[in-house]
Amino acid sequence: MEFRHIVRLAATELKGKMPVKLALTKVKGIGPVMANATIKVLNLDPNKKIGEFEDLELSKLENFLENIENIPGWLMNRKKDPVTGGTHHLVSTNLRLSLKHDTDFMKKIKCYRGMRHAFGLKVRGQRTKSTGRRGKTVGVHRKKIKK
Repeated sequence: MEFRHIVRLAATELKGKMPVKLALTKVKGIGPVMANATIKVLNLDPNKKIGEFEDLELSKLENFLENIENIPGWLMNRKKDPVTGGTHHLVSTNLRLSLKHDTDFMKKIKCYRGMRHAFGLKVRGQRTKSTGRRGKTVGVHRKKIKK
């Protein structure tokens, strides 16, 4: 068994010195709670370094992340998928693609959120009077002082 300084897991390069629990959180779509649940389902040592894993353990972890099972539905990040209607948990590239597809669909049907995305404005109800300014700023213009 040799130590790996860089481990590739779910299209993400992880430092081998990191504990498994922390290394899993570096993968897009996996937070601390999901990392902990993954460790418990696969019966892994949370303090073991990711670089100390053997090929069999890494492939087991990779397969689990591709299709996550035995995890409660409230922990999944894709509840009531509009296409399939099921509950899934997406990771890395699949998550990025699904988010892009969702925003493109909202733009296509021209719903309120889609139009906000299309114009580059705030989407989630934040105030825009004084924040979120990019490019040409809009504000109070003072009248030119007469000489």
